Parts: sequence; C-alpha cells; structure tokens
Amino acid sequence: MVEQDVSNTTEVSHQGSMIDIEKERNEILSRYRQLFRAAKPVLKGDDAQKIRKAFDIAVEAHKDMRRKSGEPYIYHPLEVALICVEEIGLGATSIICALLHDVVEDTDMTLKDIEQEFGSKVARIIDGLTKISGNFEQGTSAQAENFRKMLLTLSEDVRVILIKLADRLHNMRTLGSMARNSQLKIAHETIFIYAPLAHRLGLYKIKSELEDLYLKYTEPEVYKDIANKLKTTKATRDRFIETFIKPLEKKLHDAGIDFIIKGRPKHIYSIWNKLKHQKKSFEDIFDLFAIRVILQGVSAEKEKSACWQAYSIVTDEYKPNPDRLKDWISIPKANGYESLHTTVMSHTGQWVEVQIRTERMDEISERGYAAHFKYKGNDTSMEAPLDRWINQVRETLESGDKSAIEFLEDFRGNFYNEEVFVFTPKGDLKVLRKGATILDFAFEIHTDIGKRCTAGKVNGQLVPISYVMQNGDQIEILTTKNQKPSEDWLRFVTTSKAKARIKDLLKEENKIYFSDGKEIITKKLKTLGLENTLETLNQLRAYFNKKDYNDLYYSFGKGYIQPDEIKKFKTEREARLNKQAKIELDNKAFLDAKAFEKEFKKVKGVDTLFIGDDLQEIDFTLAKCCSPIPGDDVFGFLTINEGIKIHRNSCPNAQQLLSQYGNRVIKARWSSQVAKAFVATIHLDGLDRMGMIQDISKVISSELHINMRSLAVDTNDGIFTGDIKLYIQDTRHLETLMQKLNGIEGMNKVTRVDLE
Repeated sequence: MVEQDVSNTTEVSHQGSMIDIEKERNEILSRYRQLFRAAKPVLKGDDAQKIRKAFDIAVEAHKDMRRKSGEPYIYHPLEVALICVEEIGLGATSIICALLHDVVEDTDMTLKDIEQEFGSKVARIIDGLTKISGNFEQGTSAQAENFRKMLLTLSEDVRVILIKLADRLHNMRTLGSMARNSQLKIAHETIFIYAPLAHRLGLYKIKSELEDLYLKYTEPEVYKDIANKLKTTKATRDRFIETFIKPLEKKLHDAGIDFIIKGRPKHIYSIWNKLKHQKKSFEDIFDLFAIRVILQGVSAEKEKSACWQAYSIVTDEYKPNPDRLKDWISIPKANGYESLHTTVMSHTGQWVEVQIRTERMDEISERGYAAHFKYKGNDTSMEAPLDRWINQVRETLESGDKSAIEFLEDFRGNFYNEEVFVFTPKGDLKVLRKGATILDFAFEIHTDIGKRCTAGKVNGQLVPISYVMQNGDQIEILTTKNQKPSEDWLRFVTTSKAKARIKDLLKEENKIYFSDGKEIITKKLKTLGLENTLETLNQLRAYFNKKDYNDLYYSFGKGYIQPDEIKKFKTEREARLNKQAKIELDNKAFLDAKAFEKEFKKVKGVDTLFIGDDLQEIDFTLAKCCSPIPGDDVFGFLTINEGIKIHRNSCPNAQQLLSQYGNRVIKARWSSQVAKAFVATIHLDGLDRMGMIQDISKVISSELHINMRSLAVDTNDGIFTGDIKLYIQDTRHLETLMQKLNGIEGMNKVTRVDLE
C-alpha cells in the first residue's frame, strides 16, 4: 500500500521537467526505514503498526504537495519525526504526532478522524500543533496567539512543544529555499520565541543550532566570517586543548575515575554575542571553547561527591578563579541543568572554563526535558525544576484575559532569567526568578497572603514589600486585614504569578472605572459625530498607547485621559485619512502586506518597493530607530497609523517586528537613483593629541567634502570620544569615510551608531 501511495505523490511536473518517480519513491521509503531503525529501541507492543499507519496516512494526505525546494512534502514530517527520536529522545506517540502534525491543517482530515485512528492523546497533541485559523483584531499577533495555544496544550502534555521545536528546527535547516522576506520573518520568530523556549526546556544542542541558523540568515556575512575564523584557528585550539587535558587525564586515571574529556567549541551565535556586547575583536576572545569532564558509571547517590572529587583534581593542577565557580549540582538550573563549572588558569596564562558532570547530567544538558523525564521514571514525588516550570505555565494560563502580545512578552521574560533561592521561616526552600521581591514571595505562597502583605522580615530584619530577595534569605511575611492591592505593586513585582493575581484583584476593584470610562468615550464619540465601532475603539487604543480596551476605558474612567483629547484624535485621524486618499493604491491593500505587494505589482510590475523611485507615490518614511541609508539591507513595515516605515535588517526593533507582525513586512530595496543626502552618526574614540580635531575635520570636509550636522567631543585623561552627525549618500560613501578616519594617527575605533 505504501509503495502505491508513494507513486501517486510523484506523478507531478516540477520546473518544466518530469521527476524521476522511481528515485523519489525509493528516497521516501529509505527515509521511512531510517526513522524506523532509529525508533526500534523504544517501540513496544503494536507501536510499529501504528507508526506505519501514520506514515501511510501522511503520504496519502501530502501526495500532491511540495516544499519550496521542490521536494515532496512528506520529507518534512519524516525529518521532524527523526529529530524527535534521535535528537530529543521521544517515543512512539511523538513519532506518530510528528508524522501527522500538518495533516489537519493542510488537508480535509479532521481531529476527530485522528482520534478515531490513534486515540485522544495523539489528537490532543496534534490539536496543540495545529495553527489557529481566522482573523485577529488589530494589535494582536497570529504568532503570539499560536504560541499561547501551544502552551495551553503544554500544560497537559509537554510533547506539544518538543515536537514543535523539532518542526521549527527542520524548517530552519531548510530555510535556504525560501524567499528572503520569509527567511527574515521565520528567523526572527525563531530567535524571539523558539530558541529561548529550547533553552528553557534544556535542549542545549537544538537551542544552539537555532541561534546559529538565525545568524546565518539574518547576518550571512558575519556568520561566514566567524565560521571561517573558527576553521582557520581550529588546529591551534586542538593543540592547546590536547596540552591542557593531558595532565588531567593522568591524574583522573591515577585516582581510578572512569571518564571522558573533550573540548566543546562555543557556537557561532554565542561568539557573535560576545563580539557585539563586549565590543571585542575575534582575536581578543579567549573562551572560544570549554573543557568538559564527563564521569562514567557513577551511581545516583555518589554523583555529587564524584563531581567534587574531579573538581579537586582539576584545581590541584590549575589554579581556579574563585569568582567563577558555579555549583548547579546542589541546586540545578530552572531547565534541569546540572553541572559544576569552574574557570582555571592554564600553564600558558589563558583562562579556560571546565565543566564537570556525570553521564546522566550530560544527557539532560543535551536532550533536556525528554532525558529528565526518562530519569525521573514513575517517581511522581520528584519535583525537578522543569516540573516547577510546567506548574508555573499552568498558573500563568489561568489568567487568560490578557492580550496575546502581553502574554508572550510576560512569558518570554521567564525564559532566560536566573533564579533566587530563599527559605520560609520553617526552612522550606522556595525558588523564584532573580529580581523577585517580598511581594512576589507572598503571592508565591498564597493569593490571600499576597493581597494583605504589608512588609516582610528578612533574616529577622524588617524590610518593605519592594525588597529584592537575595540567595539564602529567610523570609517571613507580615500582613494586615486592611491592606489592599495597589497599581504601584505592578511596578516592582517580577513573577508572572504575582502580576496576574494583582491584575485580577485590581480588576475586581476597578470595574466601576471600566464602565465609567466606556460611558465617557461613548458620549464623546457621539458628540463628535464619530461611529462607535470596534475599528474606532481600536484606533483610540493605539492612539493613546493602551494595551487593550479595558486599559483604555480605565484611563478615561480614572481621569488619566480627558474626554477632550478624543477631539485631537479625530483631527489627526481626518488629516491622515485625507493624506491616504491621495495614494493611488487601494487603502484595503494596506491592511495586509501581501495584498499591498499584489496591488503594487499591478501598478509597478514588481513586488518590491524601490526607495527613491516611489517617494512621490507611496507614503513611507525612514525609521529613526536605525536611520537606514542607501546600501543598507532594509525591509518595509506597514504601520497602522504612519504608512510604511523603512527599517534596516539589523535594526534593534527588527526582531520584534518580524517575529510578531511578519504579515506586515514588505520587500524593499534602494533605487540606484537616490540622490538625497541622509543623516548618519559615527562614534570615534582614541588618544587625545594636539591637532586631532583638525585632522578629523580635514578628512571630513576637505578630502571627502562631507557636510557635518553636529560634532560633540569629550576628553578625559588623554582619551577622547566623539559623536559626529553627517550628511552622506550611501553605505559605500560612509565606509570610505570611516576607513580614512581609522587611518588618522591615534584613532582607536570608528563605529556607526544606529540611533539618530
């Protein structure tokens, strides 16, 4: 049956030539057999028959579908299933779900059909993996809504997210066949949501690969440069590692310890982050790798002592940095990570990070939640950090009335945060995110204690509710019956639980303000002759920068916004509508970038906005957040109130725009006919000396004939720093200037500044 199905999928013409049906059929069967071999060790009972049935259904469902690369679509679910088995360590249920994860979304097959064939558990997981269909009100994000839906299922079954991560990983591995616009949208969404989520679930290898692939497609030249430098320095690094570990191997052998030692290179994205944030060159970064000592054959009860014994041997040979010891064995990280980290000085004067862990710890660090679940087994009494996090997900989801964007931003805040470990008066350990306050702690214990909290005692000393807890603090909460929650509390609480509970309590107390505000707006709109529609309300919400309608009503009801301000809104809206009426393209096209590009193509014959040619016809501006100039890689973003804004691909806001509002991104390129001068800002620093300013001015004005808009220079102890705003034509013009300035005697660094 499978072979017949496969042949049906391949009777298609692609790019004007007939596909080799036999070759394609064999490739599909080969990939299925590879998956089956990988899964065999974890299969039980009738698992094999169920997987075969899922494969048959997937082949039939996707028989007429192809990916952008031209390959049969069935390759994708097969690869996702293989990632689930080989790289995450999941079992038969996950394989079935991975094979079927796009069937409901892309075909006529329903969740009910899935449930009849494979049961309710598989149907529920696939439901969590299926995108939401339908329209979203302005100000929401389809991506954020989908993410919230996945999390709703995650609170019941973590495999939803694990399979989704496998799906995203394969999409990122095959991103090369997508259009540039799609590459940017998918890559930014990945770094915004999926890489942090992989980190939170302890999937280090997947997180690292997602980050590297993000960089590969958003900063291709930077990615290639770092990859090439790593390649050319590999032999030197390998020799250093070999010399470094040789004495350690001898001492560990002499101590009778069974072990593996290996050097682990840091991934490209991690190195890029260091280059970017520490303002260093590649040659100045020494910690391009870490040494990992993995202890083998250690029983669970002896793991801790074995790791500390190995630590003792390492630090006998190499002197440790006392400030760089990290003990994640006594208290593991929130994602379940366990290891001892120390940074030691090598005999050649170079700092080296050494990680010490057991085989079990190493598997959890690489495979995350799936490995944690494997080692936990049926012991339901064992609440590991990941279990605590899943429980926090459930609590966060209980407050389901916030917007998807707000939910996502709040939830992302918990992905990378470190934790603080504190104790109750009875000595019970509580783990909260770093930066949590006394009030967060109170709500962590119980909502009733949180809402009546007036102060706290830390190690016997009285402190306010805004006190930020430190590791090891012993906390006692003080309450009074008359205490009531305040909006000010939201300013200093950090945990999702505390924020959600305070908002719920305030909402109950502030219902009167919501109804008053709604009435005020209704009356004023009627007086001004404006329709009281969802569109008008949403425009008001955006105009006053409120996150949702309740926030808007509350601001009017409380008197924070006066009714007469709606008149100003009306005036500005009418001016904007008059301006938009002059645009030749249909206004409806501006509601969606795809529709805009389609309409634009009808008029111009192309779907790309050429900056310079279309200045008179299209309402767009250059974003001030990144000040793009001709030569920069750019994209257009369709705003709700300000037409199209042009941003650099490397803009600080690009990640959020492309990941949350990808459907409003428009292709854009610079026209070769741009003759306008653009403002760019450069930052200089170097050694202060007589004539330095004169030399700088000579290069700018006399040699290159560039006009300066402003110059600000400061000197301190023989060092000067300066910022210069100039009028330039394009990036090539700017690069020439920066190269000449770099050649001035005493100049240390010349960099372009994004913000105008």
